[in-house]
Amino acid sequence: MLFNSAEFIAFFAVVYTLYLLARRSVRTQNTLLLAASVVFYAWWDWRFVSLLAVSTVVDFTIGQRLSRTDDRALRRRLVGASLAVNLGILGFFKYAGFFADSFATAMGTLGWQVDAFTLDIVLPVGISFYTFQTLSYTLDIYRRRLEPTRSLLDFAVFVGFFPQLVAGPIERARHFLPQVARARRITPDALEHGLVLVCWGLFKKVVLADNAAAIANPIFDHPAAHPGLDLWLGALAFTLQIYGDFSGYSDIARGLARWLGFDLMVNFRLPYLARGPSDFWRRWHISLSTWLRDYLYISLGGNRHGTWLTYRNLVLTMLLGGLWHGARWNFVLWGAYHGLMLVVARALRPWTARLPDRPTVALGQWALMFCVTVGGWVLFRVVSMDHLADFLTHASLQPSGASVETAFRLTLLWTPLWLVQLVQHFSGDLLVMRRGPMPVGALFVTACVVGILVFGVHEPVEFIYFQF
Repeated sequence: MLFNSAEFIAFFAVVYTLYLLARRSVRTQNTLLLAASVVFYAWWDWRFVSLLAVSTVVDFTIGQRLSRTDDRALRRRLVGASLAVNLGILGFFKYAGFFADSFATAMGTLGWQVDAFTLDIVLPVGISFYTFQTLSYTLDIYRRRLEPTRSLLDFAVFVGFFPQLVAGPIERARHFLPQVARARRITPDALEHGLVLVCWGLFKKVVLADNAAAIANPIFDHPAAHPGLDLWLGALAFTLQIYGDFSGYSDIARGLARWLGFDLMVNFRLPYLARGPSDFWRRWHISLSTWLRDYLYISLGGNRHGTWLTYRNLVLTMLLGGLWHGARWNFVLWGAYHGLMLVVARALRPWTARLPDRPTVALGQWALMFCVTVGGWVLFRVVSMDHLADFLTHASLQPSGASVETAFRLTLLWTPLWLVQLVQHFSGDLLVMRRGPMPVGALFVTACVVGILVFGVHEPVEFIYFQF
């Protein structure tokens, strides 16, 4: 059930009506949210609801037990059990085939013919997101940064909250659980806030991302057939597609949550205006980057044990961040690419810190970072190492007969995004479009709706991050 589908509109209308009717009882509302989340998740494959239930029950139970013991050995065993169950499920469904194939290939290079033991495993939608969300709950209790909830219902709503269940943001229990436990008040301001987010998110998805996909997909599916400049235009198209698609989902999720009386964290903060690798990861998929920082990078030692260990920790964190996206070598390369960028930027910091604070310097830093980000998306998007080789060997600045038309289409798609983002950037407000006079906000929402109706791809297209 996709946000950009008639089925979801009907589903949400029914759920929201019942939710408003139950406004006098938080428990009734939470029961309704849990039931709606189960239906929403079962829409893809009802069998995987059991996996969601296992993660919920295991981490709720372990959280209760952690809060009742000070035995360090037992606490380590309990958190180890949570890690084993959650990462075990994630590893089996997401990585079993990858490691089996990689082992068979490695043995083949040594002259040993090994048949890869593979299963036709269907990847449960959203498993990487809710697994990390439940793990953060257990780890925070283990670190004594959080008191566990005593309500299994509240915890189940935290894990399965349907607006952000399958593609985030990855919420922290410290932020979200108190909202589940208390009464929600839905104000006119919250309704307006949600409307702007939903309309802008849908515009980014069905107008920008889905139209950019029509350019990017044929090029990346057959890179050898699109030599020269067209390959780089395809990379620019995917750069727009993945941002419009993923940030569009996050905006819609946040908007729906606002209508329900919840506040989800901001997951994107104008990442294509970043001026360096660290700045990019403070702006892109913020819920994942902060998760990796808090539970992996710092656990590895962070920057506390000298320069070289800091570099190691940065690369390992980004390697695992790349692998989090999927069981393919291109994701590993993408993670390594960003890890090395972070290392290089850190090594150059004594010199870059001396650069004058001038608009021309800022513009140069932005242009460089944008270019290397586009290069990274090439690694992310290719479907095989052979396709990556084709891209790298065929890409150039030589235009083809289709280059001008493709560039024109891309310019039309990129322009509204840059215009809105520049206004957001210079105002310092991601929601500047609703803070001004009423006609401005109404005009923005109207423009989004008209754009969706006139230029949107009306056949629902699955969000990219559903596969992760």
